[in-house]
Amino acid sequence: MPTILVADDDANIRELVCLFLRNDGFDTAEAADGQEALAVYARTQVDLVILDIMMPVMDGWALCKELRRADPELPLLMLTAKAETWEKVKGFDLGTDDYLTKPFDPLELTVRVRALLKRFGIGKSHIIRIGEVTLDRQTYKVMNGTEALSLPLKEFELLYKLAGTPGQVYTREQLIDQIWGIDYSGDDRTIDVHIKRLRERFAASPDFRIETVRGLGYRLEVTE
Repeated sequence: MPTILVADDDANIRELVCLFLRNDGFDTAEAADGQEALAVYARTQVDLVILDIMMPVMDGWALCKELRRADPELPLLMLTAKAETWEKVKGFDLGTDDYLTKPFDPLELTVRVRALLKRFGIGKSHIIRIGEVTLDRQTYKVMNGTEALSLPLKEFELLYKLAGTPGQVYTREQLIDQIWGIDYSGDDRTIDVHIKRLRERFAASPDFRIETVRGLGYRLEVTE
């Protein structure tokens, strides 16, 4: 099931939103401010974020900017207590994908969540198939035809990220932020090491290849 991160400093709103989302078949994670939301995002596979604007420590504006920098494809739905046009414009400029004004109907919220997930191609399944290669993010199993492969967690997450959007270029910084977490303090060349290992593991696969985009980063290309 897709996982929805709900970031709001009002515990009652978080509880209500998460209740309706779970009743609609989604998994949920919670955060009381933007900084906590980033920490949850760093350790959890999140498919969509619902974020309030007015939060302590780090507000929704800053959170939206950080999440969009970490993952340009992550669906973001912003909540606000006001219906001011300038707030909506600022939110869209920062990268939010949809807007909902408080007080809101929880049923409308779940409808918007489903619509966003559909728009971004995120369904109830966490399985990606590229030719004979199958990646299952719920079980972290990898099948190459009839052969089961065992990948270290970070290698799996890296391959799953690249395979989820074939042709899209990711910089080393983006991959570090999304897979190792924003607080990672190691060498970003660890990406190169993991890419090298993945290439070696799937060197004989006719289904895809991981390409280096000079000066930018990496992308996965499906082989015709």
